[in-house]
Amino acid sequence: MSEPRWLTPHEADVWAKYRRLRRELQRAQDLQLQRDSNISGADYALLAPLSESAEGLLRARDLGAEVGWERSRLSHQISRMEKRGLVQREPCPDDPRGSMVRLTQQGRQAIKAAAPRHVETVRKLFFDPLSPGEVVLLGEMLERLLRAVDSHMTSDSDGNGVER
Repeated sequence: MSEPRWLTPHEADVWAKYRRLRRELQRAQDLQLQRDSNISGADYALLAPLSESAEGLLRARDLGAEVGWERSRLSHQISRMEKRGLVQREPCPDDPRGSMVRLTQQGRQAIKAAAPRHVETVRKLFFDPLSPGEVVLLGEMLERLLRAVDSHMTSDSDGNGVER
């Protein structure tokens, strides 16, 4: 096995800042959502794609793929949201083993109430500190990083990739 390509001190600092930013942004969003709308970040993560889907309805596995969650986490979160009346499960018409998740009227009201303040928090903490040119550059860099991650995740040539 070859020697690892260790991070330089500067790279280690950049990586640590990225990890802190990711953690603190999530924390700030979660606090804002809980304070202003009484929903969690996990609630919002599921309510948003449901609210954008046709008829507020998605197959559970597609919803899980949309948010990048494993089946068990998705199932537990949907159960919590069902108890609060935000979503309801329905049988999948073309697969008896699958299920559909439907946004309820209460769920639609919750996302409608939460979205304006949530977007304002995203704008204030993520976009406003950057110039328009920096936003363009950041978008390009993120796209390049996402392509690298996608390539790694779908590749098995190095033995570390994960099949999708």
